[in-house]
Amino acid sequence: MKGDSKGVYSIGAVARMLGVPAQTLRAWEDRYGQIVPARSAGGQRLYSRDQVDQLRFVREQLDSGLQPADAHRLLAERRQKPMSPGTERVVTPADSSTQNDDSARLVILLAERDTYAADFADYFLRTEGYAVHIVLDASEAGRILERRPPDLVVVDLMISGGAGLKLCSGTRDRSAIPILAVSAIDSGDVALEAGADAFLQKPLDPLQFVSTVRDLLGTSAYLRRGSHVR
Repeated sequence: MKGDSKGVYSIGAVARMLGVPAQTLRAWEDRYGQIVPARSAGGQRLYSRDQVDQLRFVREQLDSGLQPADAHRLLAERRQKPMSPGTERVVTPADSSTQNDDSARLVILLAERDTYAADFADYFLRTEGYAVHIVLDASEAGRILERRPPDLVVVDLMISGGAGLKLCSGTRDRSAIPILAVSAIDSGDVALEAGADAFLQKPLDPLQFVSTVRDLLGTSAYLRRGSHVR
């Protein structure tokens, strides 16, 4: 998948997705040196989807009773083996049984400054079975977050003349709702500082966008559900 090796997720988001404390992820990075996230200009750790998948593998080995050193050794062996044809990861659509039941669908608040971009994102999110609420104003987005918090919020950092960062920080101060920040400029570092869990630069790749949303919600095809730190 395009973008699988690019750093997207904060260490806090990865810790929540996998149920592994952030301090443990840092310890594994220092001790075993296999899963080393990229660093933003401001020092934020940025994990790729490939790295999240590798961490999930390690977590599965620990759940089966292995020690961390043995789990990382198995990971090293796995990484040395080329992927067999036909084993590429596939992000599957949301369960079709929930497609037409709004009460059962996860709700995404899309705070976007551009109507065309909003329609683009809305189409792909609804195709995956999510309920989407679009707002084109940061103040209105803030009111919705207070009155009726969604399951996830996507924030264009340039909404309302650049109010997206404030919207991110205000949301994080009030709740643990997953935040995906997007922008036409490379603003990943400041987005994570403001409380975002992940950052994608526009123009968005549809598959990467949907996959990132699913990861943050815990409904990815290869990340279990239920499981802003440097």
